[in-house]
Amino acid sequence: MATAQMVKELRQKTGAGMLDCKKALEASNDDIEKAIEFLREKGLAAASKKADRVAAEGIVESYIHMGGKIGVLVEVNCETDFVAKTDDFKNMVRDIAMHIAATNPQFLSQDEVPSDFIEKEKAILTAQALNEGKPEKIVEKMVEGRIKKYYQEICLLDQPFVKDPDKTIQDMVNEKISKIGENIKIRRFARFQMGEGIEKKEENFAEEVAKQMNV
Repeated sequence: MATAQMVKELRQKTGAGMLDCKKALEASNDDIEKAIEFLREKGLAAASKKADRVAAEGIVESYIHMGGKIGVLVEVNCETDFVAKTDDFKNMVRDIAMHIAATNPQFLSQDEVPSDFIEKEKAILTAQALNEGKPEKIVEKMVEGRIKKYYQEICLLDQPFVKDPDKTIQDMVNEKISKIGENIKIRRFARFQMGEGIEKKEENFAEEVAKQMNV
């Protein structure tokens, strides 16, 4: 199991995030050199070094699905207008818009999820685990695992990419950063579904007929 010192060492060598370093070590059986290769293959080492660079250019992409039943707007930023106009960048942004249409994420990242939102979910998951008869001493670990999976359901960056479920949306963006050489950030998105939030009136046919006949 990777130690905190090993994670720290890998971060210093690659500049990758703590969670990414931990995952790389786990995937590499705690071999530092193999973990470095893992991060480079994923584009995470290169991406992290560009993460603080300002990305103020980019495009807003739209995607309409199911004959107008679902619509998505997404803004993705890069560093230069030159990159924003390339087919490679445009195709990536369109893929992201299509992904949003398919998966309906509620938040962009874990940082955007309100703490009370997660605490409420933890309470529900804890009750479920206890009702399943799980010992209290392992319930906490079970809940942590389920919360991680929950983040993958509701947060865009944590979701498996619909075109390649072996990588997350963040992985896909990081790979593009490594290829293009510029910082790329998904800034915001909005998804619209026809009739969403409208309470439809359900008519009782028998009652309607009776009213018309003055019964």
